[in-house]
Amino acid sequence: MGLKEQITEDMKAAMRAKEAGKLGTIRLITAAMKQKEVDERIELTDTHVLAIIEKMIKQRRDSISQFEAGGRQDLADIEKAELQILSTYMPASLTEDEIKAEVAAAVAATGAAGAQDMGKVMGVLKPKLAGRADMTVVSAQVKAALAS
Repeated sequence: MGLKEQITEDMKAAMRAKEAGKLGTIRLITAAMKQKEVDERIELTDTHVLAIIEKMIKQRRDSISQFEAGGRQDLADIEKAELQILSTYMPASLTEDEIKAEVAAAVAATGAAGAQDMGKVMGVLKPKLAGRADMTVVSAQVKAALAS
């Protein structure tokens, strides 16, 4: 079963169980998926769905930090609940050591020598690590690897 079908099944289960919070978050995911399908006139693959969910997770993290900075813990808690539900659809995250190994392999494969080659390295890593690692962490590690 693909990720898109899994989300649809989870939505039906949340409806039956009357889980309003989970249902609302899953509906946000399905709305984003349908929007992308209509806009780009494509059938979404698991990779597309993961990219949509990853973007939604990033938005939730940004919102949480903004709400906490503004003293709105009630809204931050809602975003945290949505973040937790969204995270269930992401594949298992890579450890820091696994990310470092991937970065080292990509630097060696591209022959990158300095900061000007960062785009080449990130171009290799992004499709490989999409959904499995926070790209800001990957970017920081690539910078560190290229600086040394």
